[in-house]
Amino acid sequence: MTDGVSQTIRMLEQSPAIDGQFSQFVESTDWQIVTQTHQAKTEQDVLRALTKSKLDVDDFAALISPAAEPYLLEMVTKSEQLTLQRFGNTLSLFAPLYLSNTCANECTYCGFSMSNAIKRLTLNESQIVKEVAAIKSKGFDHILLVTGETNKVSMPYFERMIPLIKPHFSQLSMEVQPLEMEEYKRLQGIGLDGVLVYQETYRRTTYLEHHLRGNKSNFNYRLDAPDRIGQAGIHKIGLGVLLGLEDWRTDSVMMAHHLRHLQKCYWRSRFSVAFPRIRPCEGGIVPKSVITDRQLVQLIAAWRLFDRDLEMSLSTRESPAFRHHAVRMGFTTMSAESKTQPGGYAEDSQEALEQFEISDERPVAEIMAMIREQGRDVVWKDWDPALSGAQ
Repeated sequence: MTDGVSQTIRMLEQSPAIDGQFSQFVESTDWQIVTQTHQAKTEQDVLRALTKSKLDVDDFAALISPAAEPYLLEMVTKSEQLTLQRFGNTLSLFAPLYLSNTCANECTYCGFSMSNAIKRLTLNESQIVKEVAAIKSKGFDHILLVTGETNKVSMPYFERMIPLIKPHFSQLSMEVQPLEMEEYKRLQGIGLDGVLVYQETYRRTTYLEHHLRGNKSNFNYRLDAPDRIGQAGIHKIGLGVLLGLEDWRTDSVMMAHHLRHLQKCYWRSRFSVAFPRIRPCEGGIVPKSVITDRQLVQLIAAWRLFDRDLEMSLSTRESPAFRHHAVRMGFTTMSAESKTQPGGYAEDSQEALEQFEISDERPVAEIMAMIREQGRDVVWKDWDPALSGAQ
């Protein structure tokens, strides 16, 4: 191991960087230089970015820099205007469906980490049917399938369960272990619409400090998963970093580079970003880089100014008060009444461990009322496969 990474880390052999994919960019990029790009920004850089209609990554770095903090109100106002122009007066709701908390990875920040001595549960067909019925009864038409990462919950399992779930929802996305391009194409053929793969952090040394063993310890393989998703022609690709593992500004600049790379290479796909902050969980860690509510608002507004076509998602990790005010900031989707343990919707049971503690536990009806109080309309279905030419 190098760069100060502990010798106790047990990880798989690392995949090499691939020409033309984002791992090549990361391999050739110095983290400290990227950090300096936002640290060195001035008021003039911020004002220049605020006047531009098409921003580059350097402008994004200016908008998330300390120099932009006095212009937060202007950024939020412009973010709201751009969101209304592009997406209208709507906000869509989705629900995560946790299929399994079984995991072969050792991650310092996650309740599913394999060393945690907790009850493991993988839903079978009858349990999934009950979960689907419970979620549909709340009105949801967009589902996000979530699992731990293990060979026991992989392609054979997905190929059995997706055809069981998809007929009940207009949109089906997944946040599971990275797969091969051919596997993504197979899942697309049975109903998969979107894939979210969060890199957690783009700094290799920090990444390896927090992913101690298991397939997830392979930094480049995970890093290039969005490239494989794009090559498979998946309709939507989701990105995210776990805010708190590393310097949130530098990680965000790296993710902006990642987005532009994917948009250039896979322009037929839609793209989304999320803003997960480290939340309490079994065996969890103290954040290395705390991002305050005000800084998170700045980051959210900066993303909307950076890309007006970008879909932006807010989870129940955030408090009711924050989500109440965030509705108008630039978000296009929001989760509601989330259960982060398998079987949580139908059984309302805590027997299986949650991945993390949610902060906004309000029921769907209350979330809908809050959204409407903010002058937004709730949307359950915002697209159909027929619109993309799918059969």
